[in-house]
Amino acid sequence: MKRAWAVFKAHPYISNVLGYTTLFASADLIQQSVLGGIDWCQMARVATVGFCFHANFNYHWLRGLEKMLPGGGVRAVAGKVVVDQMIAAPLTISAFYIGLSLLENKDDPLEDWRQKFWTSYKVYTYIQSKVALK
Repeated sequence: MKRAWAVFKAHPYISNVLGYTTLFASADLIQQSVLGGIDWCQMARVATVGFCFHANFNYHWLRGLEKMLPGGGVRAVAGKVVVDQMIAAPLTISAFYIGLSLLENKDDPLEDWRQKFWTSYKVYTYIQSKVALK
């Protein structure tokens, strides 16, 4: 286990990609199990979006955000949250819904995005504000 941890620490990009892929796949499996029934193809599509876009984007975005607004004080964290909510949140939510629709070969890849974007954005913003205030 120590060897695996040392490899992950030595290669943060690989750790990030594996982490996001696992996170997306696990979250989808949990949601599906709560709703009843597992669609492994759906889980694979969600993991693919996490692997191809979110892992890469978030790795570079969070590193850049730390360079733009360094530190962990209240002011820096509040700034990071605001910038993240204004720039990254709309982009990542859009990539998720549109990416899944493309992988599902939907006739209108923007349909789910139009139906779900604002609700997802509001929930994300609410959660981020609560986490940042703690």
